[in-house]
Formats: sequence, structure tokens, C-alpha cells
Amino acid sequence: NEVSRAIQNIVTENNWENEPFFVLNERLAQKFSKEPISFTDNARQSEVFFTTCEHLIAQNGSILVCSNQLLEKKVNELPSNVVVFATTSQLVESIGEGLKTIKKKYGQKIPANITTLKHFKATAENSDDFLTYGSSTKNLYLLLLEDL
Repeated sequence: NEVSRAIQNIVTENNWENEPFFVLNERLAQKFSKEPISFTDNARQSEVFFTTCEHLIAQNGSILVCSNQLLEKKVNELPSNVVVFATTSQLVESIGEGLKTIKKKYGQKIPANITTLKHFKATAENSDDFLTYGSSTKNLYLLLLEDL
């Protein structure tokens, strides 16, 4: 399938054949267990963070994540390379819409550590954006599965 081919291309392009992917989501690791990648739950053992997300934000191209993906880790504690697996049904218009959907989905158990991954290059204008506090520039790949 396309996602499988894409992950193999990413691994080859970056010479990550012997690089374990740091993963916090056991179901994600199981879903990709047939791929030529290994996984670790230790961020220090990896240059690649492999994760899902809550939403993809159409308005600004950012990726909305929370404690369900990051646990208590801050974005700047993650490896500098990030591979995000998402589906087309996770696409929403704005951050506000994404936050409303999170509130509806989780009810009283709203996850912590809600943030966006969005600055893939450091620039002067994104250095003072409060949503990126504690974040750092990442090399990001999006694996998008069409599910609609």
C-alpha cells in the first residue's frame, strides 16, 4: 500500500535502516510491525519520533498533538525528526475547530500538553508565537492515509 511504500522511502532516503523509531503508541508500533523498521520507547536511543496526531490543521498546515501522543514530553525533548501517521478524516479547518473536536471526543477527560507541530524551519516571525513555546524546529514527514 501507499503508506508502506512511503515509510520505506523515508527510511531509505535518510539511511534509517538501523535507526529505531521512538514510539509512545503501542498500537502504532503494531500497525507498522511488518515494515523494515524497529521501535524503541527510549527517546535517547533514536533520531526519529514516530507518532499519530489529533488533527491536521488546514488553515496553517500545523499538526495538533496532545498528551495522547506526547505523554508529558515537550516538543523540544523529542528527536529532531518526526514521522506523523494521520488520516484524511483528521483534517479540520482551524485550530479552534480541532480543539472543539478534542473537547467533544474526550468530554471531561481533556488531554494535557495540547500543542501544534508547525515550524519546520526557524524564522524570525515564528519565534514569538505562544503556541510554539518550548518547541524547536523539526524535520517532519506526514504519512497520510485516505480514509474518507
